[in-house]
Amino acid sequence: MHPDFDHCVDRRCTESIKWRRYGHDVLPMWVADMDFPSPEPVIRALRERVDHGVFGYPGEPEGLREVIVARLADRYGWQVSPDELVFMPGVVTGLNMACQSLAKPGEGVLVQTPVYGPFLSAPANAGLRRDEMELTVGPDGRYTVDVARLRAAILPTTRLFILCNPHNPVGRVFRRDELTAMAQACVERDVIIVSDEIHCDFCFDGHQHVPIASLNPAVAARTITLIAPSKTFNVAGLSCSVAIIPNEELRRAFQRGRRGLVPGVNIMGYVAALAAYRDGQPWLDALLPYLQGNRDYLVQRLTAETRIRVAAPEGTYLAWLDCRGLDLPCPADTYFLENAKVALGAGPGFGHGGEGFLRLNFGCRREMLAEALDRMVGALAADGRA
Repeated sequence: MHPDFDHCVDRRCTESIKWRRYGHDVLPMWVADMDFPSPEPVIRALRERVDHGVFGYPGEPEGLREVIVARLADRYGWQVSPDELVFMPGVVTGLNMACQSLAKPGEGVLVQTPVYGPFLSAPANAGLRRDEMELTVGPDGRYTVDVARLRAAILPTTRLFILCNPHNPVGRVFRRDELTAMAQACVERDVIIVSDEIHCDFCFDGHQHVPIASLNPAVAARTITLIAPSKTFNVAGLSCSVAIIPNEELRRAFQRGRRGLVPGVNIMGYVAALAAYRDGQPWLDALLPYLQGNRDYLVQRLTAETRIRVAAPEGTYLAWLDCRGLDLPCPADTYFLENAKVALGAGPGFGHGGEGFLRLNFGCRREMLAEALDRMVGALAADGRA
């Protein structure tokens, strides 16, 4: 059965943080959480597991490693071994484990801003220094990496580089040549790469995800790649993620980051991951064109009807809105929350370069997206700022 992404699922009566943070009259477009039901095979597998009725301590399900390995080879031509996988309850957990286990207090972690908030906090959680460089944004709103600035930002004490690809929030899917230049800088300066590739399955026409560790053996030997079914199949609440670490010594060091505090994956997370990776691809194949349609609709309307600048995201289901030309009397997120009843992600939360920007999640029904844009455009028009 073809999934119906226009079907309305009422989440207001659930424990969803997306829908409970604001009032019932607010449209929540702020957090990276889609509103679509998960693939039917995932729901069926979870139901069957619940019907079993016993929920003792779990081990990983038979065949999960092999399914993930086959998927990486099929989608990206990336050959990894089953023993290179480490399961954990979240990608953010993985970022923190890497910082805790692979660097010493006083050493640095390089991040590229603006970027997903936990990138900014993970170094300090481990007593590390945060080294930064801003991505370069062109006149068209498209972001690029200035490799010379990247090299200059790698200090003698920089130990880790945390990469986000596809990038949250700016929507770039970095090309092979861009990744090669970044990786080469890290290889030359003996910096470990921690690559958050959680949005790897969301690439739109003309763009192909390249795992940075797949570039060559030298890069693979110093890279920890973090993926999960959570964003792809909308199962974030079930907390199952995977670190792919080809280097055995690095893998052992990463595992030490658990420090008796990081638990294993829960039963339902394992069940959902296996079902999603094994049987969820037809659902994803149907979802991607729908999301691309949402993206195109969003960009067209904002470009035609407002002074908000937005470059079409190459990947993810997140749009990065440049509101600096609106001359708003208050922060942009506050303005649209109060005047349009639309909740959006505040740009400053993504670090330097985020001031004056908003992040909008278009992983929702087209009707909801249209209503949110109607409200935003209407608020600007009423205020003489459209």
